[in-house]
Amino acid sequence: MGDLAKIFKAYDIRGVVPDELDAAVAEAAGAAFVRVTGAEAIVTAHDMRESSVPLAAAFARGATSQGADVVEAGLGSTDMLYYASGDLGIPGAMFTASHNPARYNGIKLCRAGAKPVGRDTGLTEIREMIENGVPAYDGEPGSVTQRDVLHGYADHLKTLVDLSSIRPLKVVVDAGNGMGGHTVPVVFEGLPIDLVALYFELDGTFPNHEANPIEPENLRDLQAKVRETGADIGLAFDGDADRCFVVDERGEIVAPSAITALVATRELAKHPGASIVHNLITSKAVPEIVTENGGTPVRTRVGHSFIKQTMAETGAVFGGEHSAHFYFRDFWFADSGMLAALHVLAALGEQDGPLSGLLEEYTRYVASGEINSEVADQDAAAGKVREAFAGRPGVTIDELDGLTVGDESAGWWFNLRPSNTEPLLRLNAEAGDEATMAAIRDEVLAIVREK
Repeated sequence: MGDLAKIFKAYDIRGVVPDELDAAVAEAAGAAFVRVTGAEAIVTAHDMRESSVPLAAAFARGATSQGADVVEAGLGSTDMLYYASGDLGIPGAMFTASHNPARYNGIKLCRAGAKPVGRDTGLTEIREMIENGVPAYDGEPGSVTQRDVLHGYADHLKTLVDLSSIRPLKVVVDAGNGMGGHTVPVVFEGLPIDLVALYFELDGTFPNHEANPIEPENLRDLQAKVRETGADIGLAFDGDADRCFVVDERGEIVAPSAITALVATRELAKHPGASIVHNLITSKAVPEIVTENGGTPVRTRVGHSFIKQTMAETGAVFGGEHSAHFYFRDFWFADSGMLAALHVLAALGEQDGPLSGLLEEYTRYVASGEINSEVADQDAAAGKVREAFAGRPGVTIDELDGLTVGDESAGWWFNLRPSNTEPLLRLNAEAGDEATMAAIRDEVLAIVREK
């Protein structure tokens, strides 16, 4: 079994099939997962990649060899697997590499109730057990059964968002040949939605574009189709359909921060005074709007383990990230792009105006988007930026996650944080107007990229 440290990441197992991740690794992972969680039963689901079915089957062999029963949910999205884990009250395994190219695959694991399994919450233990040899089990092997959870998932989502009185909407959905093509038709069933489907054919080779909507070029077909059909809204899902990006009726991309603010106000209407979690590179509009609506904004580091942990600690009702991951207390604190999409459709359909008008109040600032710079020494480059801004009047600095520098009175801030996996610094900047944002962005980039 090659170098497992290479494929055991912070939040999942992911690698090239079969060179790094093969049936033997998957089988051992299944056995170790049952040992580490002490599970008597687990549930699995998988995406549309060719390698997903054999990997899921191998994992099930490992799990049953340790006496656990396996419920196979079959084809599904990652949030459908979270639903199954939450609803059945058992640990789960999702076989997907999200938007990565066809030669990759991976395994996302969770404990009962969709509680995440990451590097510090079980993944390291699982890896070490595989490396040392999973102890044999001398009892009866478990059984494997198939169960349809897709319809239960769709019904559950529609109990969380009231769509009963929305007006008819024309909705373009770009599934990117990923799992949205499987889940969207079932979730939208019975709703007054005229669905225009783009790339709903399940195809793990992603023949039309990469199923990664955070990259603007992957939204171009959706933008064009919204304009061409006169649709009310466009939705784009990533490969495993746990992230959702939104395009308005003009074909303009909507910032995930605006969606975070919109959903936050809806959740606060249902749960007055609740906490809302946002990561530190979400727009400043988010904490402002949460406060204006009587909620308590809670700022966290970037990364879903931090969001989920903070939500659990604070009992927050909702959490949003700049990367279009949206987390819901009512969904076992797990993330669901589909649930966020239903909130947006409900908000749009409950009133008569266009989406662009509805979102105006949630879009207050101009953002740079994330800009990567390759650097030889991350700490040294960030240190130079800190030094350049530290002495300026009115400037505040914090280091919750990388370096965040801001000037409240001038209305700008930026965050510079290192990539954990590459020699990169990631810059996000925001200000009240384009000129101020551009000036701050360019000044920071000049320091970072100085040879």
